[in-house]
Amino acid sequence: MAPLRTEQQLQDLQRQGNLQVCSAAAFRQRVAELGLEQAFGQTHVVVASEATFTAQASLVLHLGPSDPPMRIERCRLGPVEASGGHGSTDVVLPIQRGGAQALERLLQGEQLPFSASGLPGLQQPRQELETRLGLEQIGAGRLLLHRGISENGVVAVSSREGLTATPWGPVLGPQASALFSCGGAGSIGLTMPGLALLGPGSPVLVAGGIGWVSGAGAGHNPQVRRQGSGHALNPGASCALEVDLHSLNPRWIRACDHQELGSALLMAVAAPVPLLNLLSAEQAAADHDQLEAPVLDYGIPRRVKPSLGRARYSELLSGTLRLGSQRLRCAPAHSPRLAAELAAELVEQLQSGRFPLRLPLQPLPQRPALLPLE
Repeated sequence: MAPLRTEQQLQDLQRQGNLQVCSAAAFRQRVAELGLEQAFGQTHVVVASEATFTAQASLVLHLGPSDPPMRIERCRLGPVEASGGHGSTDVVLPIQRGGAQALERLLQGEQLPFSASGLPGLQQPRQELETRLGLEQIGAGRLLLHRGISENGVVAVSSREGLTATPWGPVLGPQASALFSCGGAGSIGLTMPGLALLGPGSPVLVAGGIGWVSGAGAGHNPQVRRQGSGHALNPGASCALEVDLHSLNPRWIRACDHQELGSALLMAVAAPVPLLNLLSAEQAAADHDQLEAPVLDYGIPRRVKPSLGRARYSELLSGTLRLGSQRLRCAPAHSPRLAAELAAELVEQLQSGRFPLRLPLQPLPQRPALLPLE
């Protein structure tokens, strides 16, 4: 369907202070009260948001030179060991091996012990360094989310006896409890099927800081089965995000530990969804009862988890999931509260003109990144 609204028109409305913005939940309510066409006429941009767990992330720190200079090969910042070799004093911290806790403590204003070692050379003769680092001592840094946004989530269950660790926490088996990783209606990928309005350079709000899409994310697979509405029936497309370290707000980011899987981040992300035409408005108005997630058995340690069917988000949000003759307790492995708070923040920033509104220069690639490793 051809666009009725253009990027230039939306930007002009924003500059004039006339941009009509609301959260995805408020837009669904507006559609229920007024009908799709009238709600579309009163809304230019919908804000979608989510606050999910991820360990697929890295923290890049750009440190200044020591005196005498050194070329860092290995280092440790608080609880996390990091690698050098990315330049003289650039280091990369893995979020999954303590980097989440280090990031949280930095954002809370702590100074962490920092030790580094390097190979001596003519221009970088120093071999060891011991100091303390806080945000004030870090010149620049970036948080890289290798799978920052996905179209849909999954429902994790287990056919194995006892507790089974999953990327979102433990589930009790055989088939006694379930965790669902996506919030359903109002999440970014289920408000914007195919992540069609995101591409390299697209601005997004990441834990309070203005970040951007850097390209396709880990597991990017846009060619999945879809509903007639275009919504994915599997995790589908994904995109990677970057955000400046010093712009992050600890209000919308949490460090956590997962049994057997190491540390992770619970982080809120919000994105504007411009309503360019009635089709995009209809997709953004999809309710929990219209959207589904795959139910996967994490008790089987295989590359392709056995599928046990699909569940509607309305059922998941009720707290009980029925699989055949069994009823499972289910819980969200995400934070609806943090997602709603960040959505409200982005609505205000868009209305005030503090958040840039732009369409992608190019879309995410159609080539899948989810290729098997043989």
